[in-house]
Amino acid sequence: MRIRLTFNGMSTTATLIDSPTTRDFIALLPMTLKLDDYASTEKIAYLPKKLTTQGAPAGIDPDVGDITYYAPWGNLAIFYRDFGYSTGLIKLGRFDKGVEALAVRGSLTLSIEAIPR
Repeated sequence: MRIRLTFNGMSTTATLIDSPTTRDFIALLPMTLKLDDYASTEKIAYLPKKLTTQGAPAGIDPDVGDITYYAPWGNLAIFYRDFGYSTGLIKLGRFDKGVEALAVRGSLTLSIEAIPR
């Protein structure tokens, strides 16, 4: 599945993986979230509900452009800088392009919608 992400006056797409956590996330779309900067590495936003972690790995080592779910806090985390392995982090998908636009100080408003097949 592909999604459209709109923020800072630009629109880009991302491709999601097929997993129980991702399907739970897709069920929340469309949505608008406030992204806050975290550790000058990622933008995070709290989701309206916790997602399932059924079948998810114990953690992952995210890459730049990865869209993830951090199960312990119940938040979306989008990485615009490299980071190491994190327990409780679940990959949902990755930006097709444009993730560098997140590397700005402060908060952003992000709209996410499914792209019909």
